[in-house]
Amino acid sequence: MDQYGLIGNPVSHSYSKKYFTEKFLREGISAQYDLYQLDDIQEVYELIKSKPDLKGLNVTIPFKQSVIRLLDEVDQSAKLIGAVNTIAIKRKNRKIALKGYNTDAVGFERTLDTVLKKPINIRALILGTGGASKAVKYVFRKKGIAFRSVSRAGLKAEQITYGMLTKSIINNYNLIVNSSPIGMYPNIDEAPDFPYQFLTNNHILIDLIYNPSETLFLHKGSEMGASTANGMTMFINQAEEAWKIWRRN
Repeated sequence: MDQYGLIGNPVSHSYSKKYFTEKFLREGISAQYDLYQLDDIQEVYELIKSKPDLKGLNVTIPFKQSVIRLLDEVDQSAKLIGAVNTIAIKRKNRKIALKGYNTDAVGFERTLDTVLKKPINIRALILGTGGASKAVKYVFRKKGIAFRSVSRAGLKAEQITYGMLTKSIINNYNLIVNSSPIGMYPNIDEAPDFPYQFLTNNHILIDLIYNPSETLFLHKGSEMGASTANGMTMFINQAEEAWKIWRRN
């Protein structure tokens, strides 16, 4: 039986096993999907060697960037993004070849298309600078949406810190995307250190987190009249795109 799975740390929050198990049953696919929590990305080698039927992996925090150096090949769009969340595993003559892809970008773009009817006069703030944020930036550049990243520390050209967020800045950026894991299950009582009091009904908040369905970040935004969207559309679309890649390989 073909096997697939998710690597990361933690993985207990993920719906991936449930999603793919139900998909396989529904579509009559003889395959299995499991969750693999790794302490170090190097452990992926032993995992793949120990499971000869493993055909593909999804990658979640904190390995979306560090996994790249272990791959034999990286898809062009994943290279541009700088992060990988899907791996295709090829085995031939006892040799194993790993190719990395990024399906987060497809998932986020679909989410954005459902939220923004016209991406005109949209300026965005991206909370967090990890692997998921790179897919968000890629989509914004593709759509011509101006953005700045918000980080807790360490300024780069396009970054500001949470402490620098003023009412004037919030007024100038009408789309706020949380790409950080803050607020993800089980830490559902946490939210990014953001000045929510400056939000209005002209703002749109997107959280890449889908568990819980309404994070504290989205709840606080909704209380101020902002429109909100969680990460479920992104999750479903990135999963289906990963499946296409695995089947193609």
